Amino acid sequence: MKITPTSLPEVLIIEPRVFGDARGFFTESWNEQAFDQAVGHAVRFVQDNHSRSVRGVLRGMHFQLPPHTQGKLVRVVSGAVFDVAVDLRRSSPNFGRWDGIELSAENHRQLWVPPGFSHGFLVLSETADFLYKTTDYYAPKAEGCLRWDDPTVGINWPATGVAPMLAEKDAKAPLLADAHSFA
Repeated sequence: MKITPTSLPEVLIIEPRVFGDARGFFTESWNEQAFDQAVGHAVRFVQDNHSRSVRGVLRGMHFQLPPHTQGKLVRVVSGAVFDVAVDLRRSSPNFGRWDGIELSAENHRQLWVPPGFSHGFLVLSETADFLYKTTDYYAPKAEGCLRWDDPTVGINWPATGVAPMLAEKDAKAPLLADAHSFA
């Protein structure tokens, strides 16, 4: 497994080893011991989620507030997405900064988004199946959202050929100046 920090050092790109031949491929998509070593501490995942979306769907920028903060380990098993994390920790020198990478079934990359960051993705392919592990259960009352097109954050979303399709809560999410954040 190869671990690469993004420009947000706590957000990590994880590239598992992929063994392929004429029959297909094999990869170890999750190994607790290797993951804990990569992030430098034990991480306990409690929930797995799976979403399927069509081209142009933008889901995000979501997070959960204390006491239900969530870390997420995300990957794509069909299609491709542009995956983004934004640092919402006011004490961080990277507060309000973002980084994004393409995750796809082809590149097998995963992204670790620790608690204190908002997370979202834009579907680049006709459809995408997106899987993610979370470190806490979904808690609707702890849910927070950051506006996907906040000019202060300035996420550079790639063109998909269609207008972004958003859930109502994402379209009405607050800007960074008004959004919940972390200490």
